Amino acid sequence: MSLHPAFLAAPIAHRGLHDLTQGRPENGLSSVQAAVDAGYGLELDLQMSSDGVPMVFHDYELDRVTGETGQIKRRSAEDLGQIKLTGSEDCIPRLSEVLAMVAGRVPVLLEIKEQSRVMGPVNGELERAVAAELQGYDGPVAVMSFNPASVAAMAQAAPDLPRGLTSGSYDDPEWASLGQAALDKFRALDGFDEMGCCFISHDHKDLSDPAVAELKARGVPVLCWTIRSPEAEAAARRIADNVTFEGYLP
Repeated sequence: MSLHPAFLAAPIAHRGLHDLTQGRPENGLSSVQAAVDAGYGLELDLQMSSDGVPMVFHDYELDRVTGETGQIKRRSAEDLGQIKLTGSEDCIPRLSEVLAMVAGRVPVLLEIKEQSRVMGPVNGELERAVAAELQGYDGPVAVMSFNPASVAAMAQAAPDLPRGLTSGSYDDPEWASLGQAALDKFRALDGFDEMGCCFISHDHKDLSDPAVAELKARGVPVLCWTIRSPEAEAAARRIADNVTFEGYLP
């Protein structure tokens, strides 16, 4: 199992090629189509509806990018599919809708948002649902997560699907509640080999980390997030094999 070469070719559009000034919201179908039309890869986020359907959406709550409130997991897929993304005519899409639209034309990098909320054990429900949606999909696709437990669940659900770790320095105060011991393990990319990972997507501000250098020396593909300028892209590419970008056209 290895990462498809397409993931190391064209830059990867973070949450699609979104631009609200053009009515294209993050993780919306219009942003997916724009990335496909431009030949960019896609990085998209997955949460789960109350009835077990993988939905393309970043946050746990609806508030930031819709006019609704509450947790996405409390709504059915049918209900979510009728909620408009702010500043657009797009509604929250299902993973199946995205796959049908892309149809293998560009690589799709799926970040499974970890469901424990504390980077702990997961029940594997979302991972199994994602694996089921991807069965028979004909195109470059890979999955990743910050939570190693989610990556391990994907290894169980879809052993042949390329998988990796989303990672970083974990020095933001929002991580502090997890405790230093846990953060040290995440920072060291603990479990990378045991889970059969074949790539990482690392915070571009932390690409000089020794754990990243070790994988790079082994020939492991290093992707990075999130690049927002040509200058940042040039710096990241000294180490990273490809970039995930937004806010400009690389």
